[in-house]
Amino acid sequence: MNFVVTGIGAGLVSALLMAVVVKATALAFFLYILAPIPVLIVSLGWDHRAGLVAGAVGGAAIALLLSPMSGLGFVLVTALPAWWLSYLALLGRAGANGVMEWYPVGRLLAWIAGTATLTVVAAGIISAGTYEAFQANAREVAQAFVDMQFTGPRALEAETRGDLIDALASFTPFLSAQGFTTVLALYLWTAAKIVSYSGRLPRSWPPIPELAMPRASALALVLGLGLATFENFVGVFGFALAGAFFTAFALQGLAAIHDRTRGKAGRVAILIGLYLLVFVTQGILMVALSLFGIVDSVFQLRRRSGAGGQPNLPGTPST
Repeated sequence: MNFVVTGIGAGLVSALLMAVVVKATALAFFLYILAPIPVLIVSLGWDHRAGLVAGAVGGAAIALLLSPMSGLGFVLVTALPAWWLSYLALLGRAGANGVMEWYPVGRLLAWIAGTATLTVVAAGIISAGTYEAFQANAREVAQAFVDMQFTGPRALEAETRGDLIDALASFTPFLSAQGFTTVLALYLWTAAKIVSYSGRLPRSWPPIPELAMPRASALALVLGLGLATFENFVGVFGFALAGAFFTAFALQGLAAIHDRTRGKAGRVAILIGLYLLVFVTQGILMVALSLFGIVDSVFQLRRRSGAGGQPNLPGTPST
């Protein structure tokens, strides 16, 4: 029953981190975005059931401190994604030689993208209720962005401004899923490293170059682009799915470059330069990285060269 105590503690810490956002300060926002970390840590280091306890306790605390809808939002957007990814990360089975074979990290990345998609869509439905309200909210965000970027001499004509706002509003689920996929991947990696340093992580955490999604993951991106042509929340789901897997493939592209540069002279300088370019170009380079990731996955380039990835294995959670 040790997982119950740790789960309660993690849930209360996570709820506190989320509740401070009402202070509306930079520090409060920074603490707010760290809210999933305690759930991830107890799920990975103690038991996935501790993550469920943390989600329930945190949701109840948020409901009491803020509102029932805020508590529901915490459970669906913060706790459940963290618990689910931790659960998958600890799936494993003993092989014929007695060595534990863990859930492949590439397939885990695909699940991160899928989880981000569902979370973005669920958050949109919960916060807006109707598709019209969701679009209105998205248009307000897009309008604020356009007004901030194009002011004074750079102000756009009314028709051009309206078209740009409409386009950005349509792409809001795509951009939101992009950000959430990146955040979930970073959170899971960070939590796993923290738990690993404490000696409580049951599995060894694979190095970045081993990150390679299954070939079928490319179909999810194609499906998302197809569904994005529809109206209502079907289109929202399509945009979110496309954005999530676009980012997942960009992360795989980065992993492939990590792999290709192993053992090369100047590897550190190459990787630092690459990450700086991604930052300086404000993500434009991510398009090339995503395409590289898709090619790497579809043609299984690293598997042919004997690098990256683990076998796709089912299993049960290790406790």
